[in-house]
Amino acid sequence: MAPVGRRHPGWDRPPVALRPRIPAAWPLLPAVIVLGGSAMALTMLAALLAVMISASLPMLVALLAVGLITRSRRRRRTALRRGGSAGTTPAAYLPSVPPRPAAPPWPQARARFDTLRQEYAAYECDPMQVLRLPALSDVTVPSTGRFVEAFAEAQALETDAPPAHAHATAFVAAVDRAERAWRAARDAAERIRLSGLSPAERGTVERVIKLLTTARDSDSDAERMTAYTMARSELAKLERAGVIHLPRTAQAALDAAARGQLPA
Repeated sequence: MAPVGRRHPGWDRPPVALRPRIPAAWPLLPAVIVLGGSAMALTMLAALLAVMISASLPMLVALLAVGLITRSRRRRRTALRRGGSAGTTPAAYLPSVPPRPAAPPWPQARARFDTLRQEYAAYECDPMQVLRLPALSDVTVPSTGRFVEAFAEAQALETDAPPAHAHATAFVAAVDRAERAWRAARDAAERIRLSGLSPAERGTVERVIKLLTTARDSDSDAERMTAYTMARSELAKLERAGVIHLPRTAQAALDAAARGQLPA
């Protein structure tokens, strides 16, 4: 105890101002507000998702049902193709047999080739046609050479009875080529005619044509025989000179006509 009459050292100090106390939970208030807002946002998002799912659920169910129905029908069709039936165990899978290739039109091609052969023979047997279209009997002319080769190929493949598929296909293709080559050769011969001959050679050919026309149209046997004799003599000169290539069939027809074995 301090002696009486003496002051305590602390009594002369000024009074200390009291500071207000801040509750310990106040610094956490912003965090609480943020967390509360996040929780509310999550709650609203969950509610929105729930609404969307509930709205699209019927559509999802419908799509699922369509997929199941389509898959079931596909399985049923597969089972039927494999020899089973709906609701039964499908039979073991057997590979499908490839379809047999369609037979080529061999009869039609053979008929077309017969027609082509008749047209070609009619030309080769007619001296007048050979004289008017000499290029068609000259294999040195490219178009005529191609036709003769195509015709020989088709003729080599021709058969009396329907052949095997591969042979028939080759024959049909050969007939097609021969027909195209014949048309091209005739067109070329029509364009050429006597243009490749000299004036003197053209004059001889035209004179032979007139003689053959007289022999064909004359009512006099003597005149006919004279005209044929003169025509054959002129043709022999043209053949020796290489101007005209008279086929054997045309020469035989001319000889027979000169002997009076063919009608006028």
